[in-house]
Amino acid sequence: MAEEGSKKKKRMLLQKESEKAENRGVCYLSRVPPHMNPLKLRQILSPYGEIQRIYLTPEDPSAQLKRKKAGGFRGQEFSEGWVEFSDKRIAKRVANMLNGEQFGGKKRSSFYYDIWNIKYLSKFKWDNLTEEIAYKNAEREQKLALELSAAKRERDLYMSKVDQSRALSSIDERLKKRQKVKNVENQSEEELQPRKMIRQFPQTKPLANDGDEKPSGFSKSVLAGIFFGGQGS
Repeated sequence: MAEEGSKKKKRMLLQKESEKAENRGVCYLSRVPPHMNPLKLRQILSPYGEIQRIYLTPEDPSAQLKRKKAGGFRGQEFSEGWVEFSDKRIAKRVANMLNGEQFGGKKRSSFYYDIWNIKYLSKFKWDNLTEEIAYKNAEREQKLALELSAAKRERDLYMSKVDQSRALSSIDERLKKRQKVKNVENQSEEELQPRKMIRQFPQTKPLANDGDEKPSGFSKSVLAGIFFGGQGS
């Protein structure tokens, strides 16, 4: 009997929670002012009605990095958000009342002059949001995996071209070394071959064959005595 009573209480609690969840309403913020966070948003909206949950989507990391490099706000910013009220009638009333109005509050706050961009989502429950978030996360992970795969292919292609360039450079260097060694060997062979010796001898100048010229120091009488035995007249 005790176990049956306990199960009955659990069913009643689950039914009440289901009814409460069914009665809740969700508002959507298409823009979140700079420096706004879930805690500050809860503080601003709590006076209008009981709030269950708040979810703000973090901005894209690339936008945050770009802002930091430009010297802007270094903290976390958000792009859009959802607020769940305990009563959907209150959620609808808050959206109709605040949409297009100035944030206001304290003038020293960074979002004092910002405008509310808030809308009540009819028949939208928090479970729909979690499903959407899960879907977006899966889509983001798939996109990231594709980008990583493309980056890996580009890296592999680049590395293959680098290796190919190195191989071609190595082949070119080896060919140059071989040509250099060949030139040195050819030069050595030429140096080892005996050179032809060309000797030069001094030449005497031949006598002139001119008939008018006669050897000096000789006379006709001397020659006649040699060839004719000294016979004279």
